Amino acid sequence: MTGRAANSSRAQPLYTPDQRRRRDGTRWTLVQGLLAPVQFAIFIVSLVLVLRYLATGEGYGAATASIVAKTLALYAIMVTGSLWEHAVFGRYLFAPAFYWEDVVSMAVIALHTAYLFTLVVPGVTPGTQMAVALAAYLLYVVNAAQYVVKLRRARLDVAAGLAGRPS
Repeated sequence: MTGRAANSSRAQPLYTPDQRRRRDGTRWTLVQGLLAPVQFAIFIVSLVLVLRYLATGEGYGAATASIVAKTLALYAIMVTGSLWEHAVFGRYLFAPAFYWEDVVSMAVIALHTAYLFTLVVPGVTPGTQMAVALAAYLLYVVNAAQYVVKLRRARLDVAAGLAGRPS
């Protein structure tokens, strides 16, 4: 990307004024703001339980229950997130402003769902189950970082006075 192209893309705000108004006016913004830290807290507890199981061989049931809880929290945040995206951008998924976050989110969902399948498929070892969960968790961390970067970008837009400019 040339210097001019890089600068022009940075000058574009994440939200148009109308999108910002819709974002601030929808209940889904509050729901996302509440679910995200809850999901992260479940993730931290679950990660500790999974690592404890892998290190000691103890606590399989607790680790499994925590991964299922994390998966259910993920499903909840993804459904409400798509409702938020529709309220703000007019489409349920893959709005240009959040395209790559949504792509990675789909992979996160796929891995978490794959973990659930390992629980019902005969012959899958607990070690394999935990490996799938850890892969899902690694990608979840990447995806969470993507959203934190977008949140920071939106705040920087406001600080730079770009939030009110039409795109």
